[in-house]
Formats: sequence, C-alpha cells, structure tokens
Amino acid sequence: MSSNLRIGGLVSGLDVDSIVEDMMRIERAPVDRLEQEKQVLQWQQEDYREINTSLRSFRDTVFNMKLQSVYQAKTASSSNEDAVEATVTGSAVPGMYTVTVTQLAEGVLKGSQAALTDETDAEGNTKTLAEQFTTLSGSISFTLEGSEGSQDFTFDTATDSIYTVVSEINAADLGISASYDTNLNRFFLSTAATGADAVIKVTADTDNFLTGPLEDGTDNILKLKMKLYGAGPPEEGLYAGQDAQFDFGDAGGLTSAANTVTVNGITLNLKEGGGSSSTITISNDTGTVYEAITDFVTAYNEVIDQINDKLAETRYRDYPPLTDAQREAMSETEIERWEEFAQSGLLRNDFLLNNVVTKMRTTMSTVVSGLTAGEGYDTLAGIGITTGTYDEKGKLYIDEDRLKEALQEDPEGVLNLFTKSSDVYSEKGIAMRLYEDVNNAMSLIAAKAGSDSTYSLADSSTIGRRIDQIDEDIDELEDRLDEIEDRYWRQFTALERAVQQMNAQSAWLYQQFGGTASY
Repeated sequence: MSSNLRIGGLVSGLDVDSIVEDMMRIERAPVDRLEQEKQVLQWQQEDYREINTSLRSFRDTVFNMKLQSVYQAKTASSSNEDAVEATVTGSAVPGMYTVTVTQLAEGVLKGSQAALTDETDAEGNTKTLAEQFTTLSGSISFTLEGSEGSQDFTFDTATDSIYTVVSEINAADLGISASYDTNLNRFFLSTAATGADAVIKVTADTDNFLTGPLEDGTDNILKLKMKLYGAGPPEEGLYAGQDAQFDFGDAGGLTSAANTVTVNGITLNLKEGGGSSSTITISNDTGTVYEAITDFVTAYNEVIDQINDKLAETRYRDYPPLTDAQREAMSETEIERWEEFAQSGLLRNDFLLNNVVTKMRTTMSTVVSGLTAGEGYDTLAGIGITTGTYDEKGKLYIDEDRLKEALQEDPEGVLNLFTKSSDVYSEKGIAMRLYEDVNNAMSLIAAKAGSDSTYSLADSSTIGRRIDQIDEDIDELEDRLDEIEDRYWRQFTALERAVQQMNAQSAWLYQQFGGTASY
C-alpha cells in the first residue's frame, strides 16, 4: 500500500511540484487527444442537428404542397355586398351564381313596452321585487322554455331583485339571455341563436310577471310590461324566430337557421332580405397558388444552400480544439477566434449530406412518370421552375410569367405535377416524392448524430456511441494517470529521503574526523 506522504524538495531544493506537473503534461497527451476528438464529434453533432432542424421546418412546407387544397384556392366576389357577402373554399366550382334573399334569419327579442319603476331607491340601494313592483308580495313563479330546454323559476319578492331574475335566467342555459337596462328601465329577453328553432315560451305565469292581458302595457298587473302573451303567436306565450329564406340560382326556397350558410363550397353571409339579390363570381385564385409555390421554392433553396455551405466550408486542420492548458494561456478573443477556425469545415464533403442533396436535386429535376394525356405537366421546368448552373448546386429559379401562365391555363395539370399519388416512387408527384426524401434524410442524420431531444445516456446514434466510448477511454486513462503521478511522487519522496540520509551520514563522518558541523 503506497503512502500519501509527499515531500516536495525540502531537502534537495528541487521544485518537485513543477517537475511532476511537466512530466504529467507529457503523460496527459493521449487524454488531450481524446478530449479533442470528443469536441470535434460534438461540434459535428451540432452541425448535423442544425441541418435536421432546417429539414424539419422544410418538411412542413413540403407537406402543405402535398395538399390538393393548396392548388384549388378560389376567390369570390359579390356584385352587391350590402345584400350578400361571399367567401369560398377549395371545393367551389368557378362560375357565376345569383343569390336572392327573401328574408333574413332572426331570433327572438322581447322587451318591456314601457319604462318600469326604478330598480333603486333615492340612496341608490337596489329594491326588492316587492319594492319595485308594489302589487307583488310573497313568492312568484313561472316556467321559461328555450331551444336548450325549460326550467321552473321561483322568486321571493321580499328578498330577490330584478337582478336576481336576470342572473338565474342566464345561469339556466336555456338558450335565452336576460338583461336589464338601467338607463331605460327596461327588461329584455332574447335568444342566443336565430332561426325557427330559437324560441321563448312562458307558461304557468300565474302572477303575470312576464305575461299579461294588455298589449299596450298600461295594466298595473303587467309587471314587466312585456308583450309575451297569445295575441298573434300560434301558441299561448310562445315566440319563435325565423329561418333565412333565399334562392341559389334556380334552387329556390332554401332555408337556413343562420344568416351565414355554405352552399356548393361557397359561404354566404346574408345581410339584406326583401328580395335583395347579388351575383357571386367564383374564380381560380392563381395569386395564392403562385405565392405558395414561390414560398416552397424559396424554402427549398434555403435548405439546399445551408447544406451546400457546410459541404464546401474550409477545413483548417492546423486548428484542433484547444486543451485546458492552452485555454488558460489565451485571452477570450484569442479563444473565440481559434474556435471559429477549429469548427469550420467539419462536414466538408460529408458523404451523408452529399447523398441528401443529390437525392433532393434529382427529385426536383426528374420527370414524373405515368401522367396520362390530359393530366398536364410532368416536370417543374414545364411550369417555369428550372435549375441553375452546375456551380449553383441545384438552386431553383422561377420564370414568373411562365408559372403564372401555367396556373391560369392548366391549374389541374400543376396540381397533378405536385400531388399525384402512386405506389411507384417515380410516378409520385414532386411534393409527394420530396416529402419522402426529406423524411428519409432526417432519419439518416438522426441515426448519425441523434436529435436535439436525445438524452446523452440514451443516444444510440453513431456519433453518440463514439462519444460514450471516448468517455470510457478517458476514465480509464485518468485512473492510469493517477497511478503514474503517485509513482512519480513516491520516487521523488524516496529521493528526498535518500538525500536526507546522505546529509546525515556526511555530518556524522565530518564529526568523526574532528570537524565542526556548521548549521
């Protein structure tokens, strides 16, 4: 068992600490090389993952280009927007449609026909129902029915107020809203929805709190002075809304519970009844499709440029990662400048990324096989999207006039070029193939470098496994270095003891020969 006692040149006068430190610096060279290799791998991992993040974002763009709805964008216009406004979905058929509105959808709105007694006293305190309506006493009850159900209500006139009535009706969720206007001193009931199914029905109102016999509201018994009684409505105490009625082309007598209705892929906002009409024009929205394609090409060029930049980045092999000792001897600016060179070109001419770029470039320039006559274009070049020179490494350019012309003349052909579905890869549309390419590329890069969400202990990627192995090798070397450093110190300690013993023997001999030791 070795001793932990270390004698650092007290007898010999040697600077043992510095000597051992210099000797260990040489011994640590293999560890430094492993640390540098690990750092290079970590930088490569970061570069790969940065590219994968860009590919993931680009994949979202490609996914959108797979959707037929992108190429079926339409626009709608109305000749009389005061009567009808129109918007359109992708399923609408281009053309002109006449819409005539007979009546608008309505709900039910009923209010007090005359101002009620103030709900507050002279001091601003809220009155009870009995205080506000002096003919009321005890409890009052009624049943209120709406489109969402019915409920019985009972109120104590000595403690409850008009606001209690409003609150409990609203809390019942009957499809009926109650409110009280303090400025007008009027009570209101309204339906939340419109249409014939939107109803307000009052029954069992024995105290005539909501209903009453007089239409002019002058009877003192008619507490809230509301016209909720049987004069006119088909059923005692029942009021119902009405459906919208309109004609769409020669399809007459159409109805809707709401004033916003979708017919044949066109969403109509009915705004004026009484026979008002408007001509709705539906046309292909080539501008929106053009913008989607140009955004796609821009996103493609950005990701291709990013990968190509990494493939062509200069590698400075004279700038390996710095060791801890080298960092201590340099300023922050010097370290930053050094690492800028050290991190450059780590993916230069990378085989994996070269394959990714080549595959994507091939997809964008290859014919879409299997398109039959009448299905339109079979290459991007056919719609004005071409590849630049060889030096530009696959970058795409758009002939704006040619693309707009293709979208105007054959939108279905452009759709097929991008979205054609097939079990055969070469027969798939451009976006369908490219989406598959990007997914495969991301999987390959993740297998090589892992992903941002990968925990270090669970990183089974190629680089991740190599980093784990390096860590194990470093741990083993560190243990060996501890042993070597202990050996050096034992050797120097033995040297110190030997020198000390020699000095003691010399002093004894000197004394034996009659000398006098000087201290």
